[in-house]
Amino acid sequence: MSTVSDALIRAHREEWARIVATLIRVTGDWTLAEDCAQDAFEKAAGRWPSDGVPSSPGAWLTTVARNAAMDRLRRRATEVRKITEVGVMRERDGESFAPDAAELALRPWEEDADDRLRLIFTCAHPALEMPARVALTLRTVAGLSTPEIARAFLVPEATMAQRIVRAKRRIAHAGIPYRVPAIDELPGRLDGVLSVLYLVFSEGYAASSGDDIVRRDLAAEAIRLTRLVLEIVPGDFAGEARALLALMLLQDSRRDARTDASGDLIPLEEQDRAVWDRSAVEEAVLLLRAPAVVHGAYRVQALLAAEHATAPSAAATDWGRIVELYDELATFTASPMVQLSRAIAIGFRDGTAAGLAALDRLDADGSLAGHHLLPAAQADLLRRSGDETAAAERYRAALDLAPTAPERRFLLRRLRELGASG
Repeated sequence: MSTVSDALIRAHREEWARIVATLIRVTGDWTLAEDCAQDAFEKAAGRWPSDGVPSSPGAWLTTVARNAAMDRLRRRATEVRKITEVGVMRERDGESFAPDAAELALRPWEEDADDRLRLIFTCAHPALEMPARVALTLRTVAGLSTPEIARAFLVPEATMAQRIVRAKRRIAHAGIPYRVPAIDELPGRLDGVLSVLYLVFSEGYAASSGDDIVRRDLAAEAIRLTRLVLEIVPGDFAGEARALLALMLLQDSRRDARTDASGDLIPLEEQDRAVWDRSAVEEAVLLLRAPAVVHGAYRVQALLAAEHATAPSAAATDWGRIVELYDELATFTASPMVQLSRAIAIGFRDGTAAGLAALDRLDADGSLAGHHLLPAAQADLLRRSGDETAAAERYRAALDLAPTAPERRFLLRRLRELGASG
């Protein structure tokens, strides 16, 4: 790859959100901001090969985007006044005087917050539906194109485009402010941002539908955005963002070992641990060693993932510690998926009969009715107990409900291993 291509990719990764965020703050026009940022990158692709990569690509792109915004606003007679506001952007270029230290000390934190934080908090505003938050975050913060997002979530491009347009209209018509929350609102609103990022990662780590169980681009983008949040959020509030990044790194460290060359699922105990990304595990462990003011749900999940990632073998896994952590996680969320994972862990700690009893209780309350993971877990423990007939029946039940092709192939493989048909 050429130097110019490298520079363009790096600039898009590092500067897109900053440019769009600043243009939105100045113009209040989300579409204009995205279009002008796109114009700037297109001009860079045309000029940098002959003119050379500028010494400050971010400043070059910002200036070009700002000029594009001014040109477009000039053509809108009723919005001429906004042109003067574009001058605010010159702060980025050092064309304005910085306030003195005393003035800075008196400002509320939100006035000096990074523009990218304004963008992230607005995209993840609780007044928007979760699918809209995810789509808007990937489009506006990450800079993914609408077709890319549509492909990632397996929906038609027109559907995704409408979802993004409706989200922008909702922001405009509902008067959702383009700002970071006040300091006393920050913990709750940051939880909402992290929820969006974890949802994006989860869809990349374990796709909910389609032919692939792993969507590496989504997982990678979620990790990149979480790093961005960790970089710009005030340090006193960064604990759960740090824990979420650790959790993502630990789970993503196994991506190359989770499927075989045919894309078929490999369960954890059968994975080649030599293939796991040890640098990601080490980074995550270091993140978890940082002092934690808040001991929240992401931290507990990261500690759970670390138990698996640092165990020398599947047989050496400390299932007692894992059950303890699931008990702690249940104090944060009563999710049936947490109870399912806890029941499986009990099966490994106390024996298959105890695990099956815990799964039966979960089955009885109906909270996982229609979900393939419950019969799949029952089938696995029945297989381990030696009850192959009952195991086959539960594998067939899971097969009927499994949403992805790799999961269905895995369940069929288990049935074949039992000498049963699907």
